[in-house]
Amino acid sequence: MVNAALVFRRARVRQSFLIFWTLCFLAPLSVLAGARHFTFIYEAPTSPAGSVEIENYVTTRFADGFTDASFRHEIEIGITERFQASIYLANWDYGRDNGIRRAHYDSSSLELIYNLTNPVADSVGISLYQEVSAGRRAFESETKLIAQKNFGPLILAYNLTLEAEWEDQGLREHNGEIQQVLGASYEVSPRISVGAEMVHEIILPAWRSSEAENNFFLGPNFSYRGDGWFATVTALAQTTRTEGEADYQLRLIFGISL
Repeated sequence: MVNAALVFRRARVRQSFLIFWTLCFLAPLSVLAGARHFTFIYEAPTSPAGSVEIENYVTTRFADGFTDASFRHEIEIGITERFQASIYLANWDYGRDNGIRRAHYDSSSLELIYNLTNPVADSVGISLYQEVSAGRRAFESETKLIAQKNFGPLILAYNLTLEAEWEDQGLREHNGEIQQVLGASYEVSPRISVGAEMVHEIILPAWRSSEAENNFFLGPNFSYRGDGWFATVTALAQTTRTEGEADYQLRLIFGISL
């Protein structure tokens, strides 16, 4: 009887120990769900099915002082374990227009992301992204390949983007852009991450390669994940000094889970 009781107590201790460590493992996951480690880079995992999140973007640009600020307001919905959809209610900016600073509505967007592989369980995580934006005298299509690999607390991510836009009366002005973004983020704790992002833009006015512009931006990022919310900020500096492009950019994403 004594041996049976001792075996029972040991089994209960092992069970309690297992439950404790399981909860410790799941707690950081609940904090991380839906959070962003980057602001200029999309990550491969999609939102859990049935989840709803609101994300607000603010991007401020500086060239010899403040140039403009752009804003995006997104509702993100997890459709399945591999598929998410987002609606950007308004993409707008605040800047100088004919010498007067004013707010200007640009467009609204629909974004779809489908996840193919997992960045932890598979050799590399891959997702496909498509966004369509439409507004008054503006239409834009953005296609993206998202790649990510996690090495414990270290997250490496890469995006390759092809963007086409039509503007002006009758959408007669058309331009293209190819963009590569590479980033690393290290989880100092379940709530805090620090890292860096690099952006390479190839701007193609009227899709003419002879007039292409190459721009490079590089800078640090920081992310904090609270209970049901997160905030991520990135500061980029232009390394190519292209005339007409921002010397510095600062982007903040603030998200809330509903």
